[in-house]
Amino acid sequence: MRFLQLLLLFTFGFLHAQEEAVHSVYFDFDKSTISEKQGEELISFIKKTDSTRIESIEIFGYTDDVGKEAYNFKLSTKRASVIQTKMIESGIKNKIIVTIEGKGRILIDDDIVENLPEKRSKNRRVDIVINLKPLPKIEIPGFYNSIQKNHIVGDHIYLDNILFDRGSSKLTFKAKTELDKVAKLLHKYKNLHFEIQGHVCCTPPYQKEAIDKETRKRALSTNRAESVFKYLAFKKIPKNRMTFKGYGNTVPLGKGAEYDRRVELVITKI
Repeated sequence: MRFLQLLLLFTFGFLHAQEEAVHSVYFDFDKSTISEKQGEELISFIKKTDSTRIESIEIFGYTDDVGKEAYNFKLSTKRASVIQTKMIESGIKNKIIVTIEGKGRILIDDDIVENLPEKRSKNRRVDIVINLKPLPKIEIPGFYNSIQKNHIVGDHIYLDNILFDRGSSKLTFKAKTELDKVAKLLHKYKNLHFEIQGHVCCTPPYQKEAIDKETRKRALSTNRAESVFKYLAFKKIPKNRMTFKGYGNTVPLGKGAEYDRRVELVITKI
């Protein structure tokens, strides 16, 4: 019974996981002040986030593992408060900042000795977590958000839940859940053939493709499309019904950068 309760909680947490954006501000040893540049970068990070999607902001302070626990807790709390003050001074409404918490020190595993000073420096920080509301569903002629019974060649199936993290081609739990539904419908409508099209956002105009942070190669949109191709093949969709191709940043939807970290299916044969 206990195992079942834990399993339900675990599953519930994944299904209801909220999208978030995180920015970290790093501090010098035993300090709680930030530079003008750090303050500007913090405010720029918040202002670049779509204000209509910001639900709440949380601030968490940390220290390294040097020193006494009580002192580090006070220092981490002070660091969090400094960030809160900077945000409010810059016009961020205090009511959306729902958490200001010092977490104290972050312990390092005993067996980690390589680059210890660097690892400790990364723990002297404050994390600013912006919790985001779900993206609104898009409505574009010729675009569908699920597989239909009667498609025509050229129809696009835009899948709301298959949006990738920045720089990533890994399928999230949410994306796999969505693809499980897609696979069932593709098994039902066996006549449909399609191209899996991968896309990216947020690259300079002269760079048509983005770098995949896992492979470190400039092939992110192709890798995203291939991830979906492989997953659908794993779900027993015949490979002769599918092709995949990366389109880089050449086909933006014009609805915001978040929507362009996507893969969509385009019907090629019925």
